[in-house]
Amino acid sequence: MKKTIFLVVLFVLPLVVYMFFASGVTNFGRLPVLTEEVGELDVFTGDARLDGKITILGFPGRDNPSGKGNAFNLNQKIYKPFYEFTDFQVVMVLPEGQEEFVAELKKELGALVDINQWEFVYGTPDEIEEFFQSLRTDLILDASGATPYVFIVDKERKLRGRKNDDDTGTKYGFNTSSVADLNNKMKDDVKIILAEYRLALKKNQAVRK
Repeated sequence: MKKTIFLVVLFVLPLVVYMFFASGVTNFGRLPVLTEEVGELDVFTGDARLDGKITILGFPGRDNPSGKGNAFNLNQKIYKPFYEFTDFQVVMVLPEGQEEFVAELKKELGALVDINQWEFVYGTPDEIEEFFQSLRTDLILDASGATPYVFIVDKERKLRGRKNDDDTGTKYGFNTSSVADLNNKMKDDVKIILAEYRLALKKNQAVRK
């Protein structure tokens, strides 16, 4: 029995991990950098920071009727597969006064999965707009400070995405109201960036040896 477990760990587990990451559309290619330096979150109320984390960044807005549904889509398709990676987080940037909405959302999401990697920060409309502009995308926030799109920001605060997407050309963000966009595109890209950092870590460890 012990011999069987040893063989599984030695041969099968590495293959499973490889297949998990290799299922990304670009097969270990680097996910393109679209914006070199996204702003930091220190202007907002809340503890979350972008530095040192792979972040899924979103803007639910104020009293947005689709905000909760979009959050559930993101939770199921992106957060649940990756939340056990300690350097992964989801950060939502909201207008001040949305604390009650967030408390209710956290309660509902928490019934489905451990939500320790969900973070929420709050700011004024002007602070949110200025921060959003630092992403330098072709997207806009609506009057409530919302967009259904979420963004992948790496540990160095660089916006990652696609330069040659089949549907949009340059793809800055992923539409949380579209399960297909999350499942067929964003999930692959998150796998790629996680693999990218882990391969870099292995190379650094090999050099030190």
